[in-house]
Amino acid sequence: MVGVFKVEPRVVSLCVVIMALVFFLSATSVNSSKNDGLGKKQKKFLFSARPLISSIFLFAFGTVAYITNKGLFLRLYPVVVSFSFLCVFGISLFVKPCIVFRIAKLQDKTIEGSINEKRIERYCNKVTCVWCAFFVFNIIIALATVIYSEKTGDSTFWTIYNGGISYGIMGTIFAVEFIVRWFVNKKMTKVFPISKFTADSRDDNFVICFEEKWSRKKYKTWKDFLTDSAKLRGFFLKNDAKRWIVHINDYYYFLCAFVALLQCKKEVALTANISDEFIKEMRQSDDGFITDFAGKKNSILVENVLQESKTPSEEEIYTTPTIDADETKIFMFTSGSTGKPKAVLQRMTEFEIDNAFVLSMWGEEFLKRKNVATVSQHHIYGFLFTITLPFAAGVPFRRTRIEFPAEFEKLDDEKYMIIAVPAFLKRTVEAEEKLNLIEPFIITSGGVLLPEVAKKTDEVFGFWPLEVYGSTETSGIAYRQSKNGLEWTPFDNAKISKNEEGCLNIKSPYIKNPEGFQTADLVDILENGKFILKGRADSIVKIEEKRISLPEVESRILQTGLVKDVCVVPMNERRQYLAAALVFNDEGRAKFEGKKKFDVNMYFHDFLMEFFENVVIPKKWRYLEELPMDLQGKKKKLEIQSLFTKTEDM
Repeated sequence: MVGVFKVEPRVVSLCVVIMALVFFLSATSVNSSKNDGLGKKQKKFLFSARPLISSIFLFAFGTVAYITNKGLFLRLYPVVVSFSFLCVFGISLFVKPCIVFRIAKLQDKTIEGSINEKRIERYCNKVTCVWCAFFVFNIIIALATVIYSEKTGDSTFWTIYNGGISYGIMGTIFAVEFIVRWFVNKKMTKVFPISKFTADSRDDNFVICFEEKWSRKKYKTWKDFLTDSAKLRGFFLKNDAKRWIVHINDYYYFLCAFVALLQCKKEVALTANISDEFIKEMRQSDDGFITDFAGKKNSILVENVLQESKTPSEEEIYTTPTIDADETKIFMFTSGSTGKPKAVLQRMTEFEIDNAFVLSMWGEEFLKRKNVATVSQHHIYGFLFTITLPFAAGVPFRRTRIEFPAEFEKLDDEKYMIIAVPAFLKRTVEAEEKLNLIEPFIITSGGVLLPEVAKKTDEVFGFWPLEVYGSTETSGIAYRQSKNGLEWTPFDNAKISKNEEGCLNIKSPYIKNPEGFQTADLVDILENGKFILKGRADSIVKIEEKRISLPEVESRILQTGLVKDVCVVPMNERRQYLAAALVFNDEGRAKFEGKKKFDVNMYFHDFLMEFFENVVIPKKWRYLEELPMDLQGKKKKLEIQSLFTKTEDM
């Protein structure tokens, strides 16, 4: 080896130059890679500065070694290479993501956006630290061999270590990491969406759901789910109905029936309202949703079907018919601003994309906890967060909805993920002073959560709720915690803009129309890409040619400090006018106790005269114990309007 240095140092130096050029080209090609999930600044620094500077440094070193034709420069080569890699690996620990994680994502495209992404990143950080430790060690030993060989003129030690031992250590690190990675991969969460699960996706004893609270140990297992869905599948296959309304309060029975219907290639309608009139309107709607589904008159109870059905054979139980997510048809009904049912056709494709994205952001929080909910699974928010998401991630869920705030007092045995609506949180914080929950995580959607209610929720539950903004048509597209500000942060896969009317336009993987979905929500889009909601366009009405915002009137009424809830609605009888239904708080009840209704009306009239013209001030008032609301916590405006058609003093 000594002879090589004396005879051919330029040849080896030239190899260093070539390697530097290869390193440079690799860095620039990675820099030009798309779909990397990084911001422009991160890309510029991570894939331009560190590798490119290191390659330039190597190139300069090789060039000097070539020109000088000195053996010393060649002996320093291992030190320089290790130092270059130490810079690349080490700095990436501080400017995320680390280089090992970046390489892993380039090799496996499924990592990005997966439930395991954060866990994999943490693992890659540890691997990067191991390599940094090796590079530091290698620099010290390699430099020692250079010094020793220069002092003694003997390159044997240098040759043995740099030509053999160091590569052996690197090979050992690679081998050990490969084995460790295999064990780590086995512990990674396996996600099985409804359209992709098979009978062996989970162990037979895997717990799907529980009753009341986890510590009661009243469970339904994976084997129970396979058995019950097989029973229902047999029932549905004997029935010719193509479309079925699924209205089942028990989350477990709902899941079994829903899966069985999809496996039987049936179309499914989800609605929380199954009144005769509502179903009649569904049949007569202009959305193409007609007649051949199970209505209220020929309804069946899932529990009865399961009890009356024979136990399927093992072959039937462990047979899971294919569900083509793209071919599924799920009709969800929204009343919008009209109050009449409007069918929104959805597919499992979009639902499962939504679940995957939510899990990529908060999956670890779900996996630490058991799922409980106050919401109905017949609406998209409840359906996604209480049925499809827990099933896919393997998070056990409570079978029944929490209906009373006092039920939270019993949930002191385990960590729980709480899926709630703002109205229920408001009811709870008004009824409870402090709940003894263990590290709860609260997600809320379906309505406006006032910051003061969010603050009170933090005081009572011990967690400031995470709000998700979305709708039946758009699914979830933004989130916020109001303690950090009132602006909403769009999901990474959602693109937002403002149309000519000032309303939010949304493009996302959940919206099939390439032009996006035009909402009725008025917004201001901020420079940082976040947005502020300013109310709804359909909440702007004209009263005698004067434009007035209903939320603004409601806000002024709340400003009195005497009201805890209010709803202002437009009325159109012989003339147009506004009417207000409100609920007093304790101070309001005390102030107006024993007062005539006329005097109470005049109090609010005079207060509003400070802000509005007389023509737009509500002309009729109703004072209620509670405002009519649906299970999602949304005010039933048609029901509220009907209160003012009754003969009563204004």
